Amino acid sequence: MGLAGLVLPTSTAQTREIIVFSGGTPDMQQLLQQAQKMQQDLMSAQDELAQAEVTGTSGGGLVTATVNGIGELLRLDIKAEACDPSDTETLADLIVAAVRDAGTNAKTLAAQKLGPLAGGLGGLTGGLGLPG
Repeated sequence: MGLAGLVLPTSTAQTREIIVFSGGTPDMQQLLQQAQKMQQDLMSAQDELAQAEVTGTSGGGLVTATVNGIGELLRLDIKAEACDPSDTETLADLIVAAVRDAGTNAKTLAAQKLGPLAGGLGGLTGGLGLPG
């Protein structure tokens, strides 16, 4: 039995097929098209992340940090009751906690958006800092 027409599915969440010619050689044109599609999908997801806003809070909502999907701090909202001139250390701790919470939420969002795309690259993402 030859390998002509054999379809090998990939292990990504999005189903992809690789057509293999007899002799076990993958269809290079199809692989190139798949790579271009994955690159477009990745760029689109990165653009979505840059536009997304994610929040983190601390102190029961006394401090709210808003970051974009790539972790850049956009806004910091501090309720008046969090401001005690004699205790600026607590306010600083609340700010740090809110920013960390927002950063964690941004990483979670990035993993959701980019994880399936990075997984489709197999072992090629090592060292690139991509989630997944």
